[in-house]
Amino acid sequence: MQSRRRKYLWLILSASWLLLILLAAPRLRQLAIPPSLRPKTLTSWPRWLDQELLLSFVGPEELSKDPCPPSCSTHQWRNQRLGCLMETCFDTSRCQSQGFKVFVYPTGLTQPISKVHHKVLASIEGSRYHTANPEEACLFVLPGDALGPQLLPLWNGGQNHLIFHLHPGSWPDLGFDPGQAMVARASPTPETFRLGFDVSLPLFPQSYPQRGGSQSQLTHLIPTPGEDLLAFEGQLDMWVTGSYNQRDQNAILIPSDRHGETSKGHRDGPCKQDQTTEQSEDQKRLYNSTFCFIPPNCRLGSFHLLQALKAGCIPVVLSRGWELPFSEVIDWGTAAIIIDERHLYQIKSVLQGLPPARVLALRQQTQFLWDAYFSSVEKIVYTTLEIVRDRIFRAASRPRLLWNAPPGGLLALPTFSTHLGDFPFYYLRHGSRPSGRFSALIWVGSLDQPPVKLIQEVAGSQHCAQKSDRFFPYSAISTDAILSLDAHSALSTSEVNFAFVVWQSFPERIVGFQTRSHFWDETKGSWGYTDQRPNEFSVVLTAAAFYHRYYHNLFTHSLPAPLRDLVDELSACEDILMNFLVAEVTKLPPIKVPQRKQLQEVLSPQHPRAEQQLKNCINRFASWFGRMPLVHSQLRLDPVLFKDQVSVLRKKYRHLERL
Repeated sequence: MQSRRRKYLWLILSASWLLLILLAAPRLRQLAIPPSLRPKTLTSWPRWLDQELLLSFVGPEELSKDPCPPSCSTHQWRNQRLGCLMETCFDTSRCQSQGFKVFVYPTGLTQPISKVHHKVLASIEGSRYHTANPEEACLFVLPGDALGPQLLPLWNGGQNHLIFHLHPGSWPDLGFDPGQAMVARASPTPETFRLGFDVSLPLFPQSYPQRGGSQSQLTHLIPTPGEDLLAFEGQLDMWVTGSYNQRDQNAILIPSDRHGETSKGHRDGPCKQDQTTEQSEDQKRLYNSTFCFIPPNCRLGSFHLLQALKAGCIPVVLSRGWELPFSEVIDWGTAAIIIDERHLYQIKSVLQGLPPARVLALRQQTQFLWDAYFSSVEKIVYTTLEIVRDRIFRAASRPRLLWNAPPGGLLALPTFSTHLGDFPFYYLRHGSRPSGRFSALIWVGSLDQPPVKLIQEVAGSQHCAQKSDRFFPYSAISTDAILSLDAHSALSTSEVNFAFVVWQSFPERIVGFQTRSHFWDETKGSWGYTDQRPNEFSVVLTAAAFYHRYYHNLFTHSLPAPLRDLVDELSACEDILMNFLVAEVTKLPPIKVPQRKQLQEVLSPQHPRAEQQLKNCINRFASWFGRMPLVHSQLRLDPVLFKDQVSVLRKKYRHLERL
């Protein structure tokens, strides 16, 4: 009996040890492997109960997703009630076969239209999407919003039509049933806005510039002591406003009671549309304030939003009854403080509690949004068209980061790529860098003999991958970097190598050898262009320069046809236009690198580089862009020990100093 009991105890003990060994085996194996060789496993972040109170640090991979906005699910029923979704009211088959082409009805078909509508139509007709042939159109734009669309020959119940309704209000303001037509509406309310189908526009005055627009008038990013913390320019409906000064702890917005009376005994009248965004005496407070209050329950809130963005004043939005402009693609949480109206008394503590770094980030984003999407009628119209295009071609739509990071969705063409790492602006955000090879494009023209010497010097660079008409996006170009050359250029391999290393650190800019400068000629009232300012420049000639291949796509597909036709006639203006384009995108100057000797400039007899011709080009370009985008610089990057009195053997680019 005792032997049998001992046998059972032994079996139980053995089974226990075996179970313990099996459970501990993975841990024992892990301990047996050196830490440097252990595989790194990904762990998920904990889900905190107070997660909504924590700061949001979103990575590029999260922003690159295109999630449904928070209001999608709550407003889905409204779309169904109003009767239109992209899937039910828009025929995408026309776009798949013809591409995204936009046809504008002739204005003679309807009654006279407003001045601002003329600007809208002119912007569309100047875009790369416009077509004069309705048979190849994917989208049809009405010439106005006060007309009888049933008279239009291609109305078809409104399918594939877009109406620009530039006045605040609700459906009856249209004067007709839009049917299946999309409505790009100024200051829409949730009751009339079909989410994912209509487009929310800002309200802008008749005098708004069609192209270019004014620069932001932000004077500083960080508020100074004694500066107004909160200000509002304009009238409020049943609200009282007062500026809150950092030294005056009692001045704050005060809500009215149900009868409209306030503790200050004042009641403002209804909102009125301002006639201009230019600075007035009352508006000066906007430019000296950190935050600007956007009136709640007011259809003109988006107009005041534009004023705040232009002034670099962080908008404080207290309205749940208004779709923010372009909210489908713009993340307004990165540029504005959006607070529920029921939390009015928390405004003071919220604004005071914002750290300076957060204030700086918000102000920087207001400047980006103003310049990228709101500074002109043209940019507002182009943003509307690009939103519609992204809906149609969802598989090739821009990720969210491209819309909300400089230079913005209008300058990040999805026809080029939707991958962040393919653009020259997002290498740092994406955690990548350009490839270590470049392609050399040599513009030969008509020569008595081929540029054999130049080809040999360029081919001698270890980074050169291939050599190949200028500024055309050839599919054969597989490298990120392009070295643009004229056949008469004279470069050494050392110059090529050093310039390429510099470009790898500044892939969004033009890096080159020969420079020019623009200046304002007061006597003639026009822009001048010169090479007589050796210590200051704003243009790098593309006769010998590095830049990213993406600019070929922008040059070919983004610039309007009249500009490209001009440079086809006057080839001497090509490099000026390319510099205009890159400066407009980056807001930065080019970079100059040293050269062993001056590049040769043998001029073609068909296209003489006459001084007056170049001045005409730069003035026509500035007029088309609506402003002068070129930026002056005095920076030149040289190799380490360049021209220093040390042994040439210690220098990496020793051939740069030889004559």
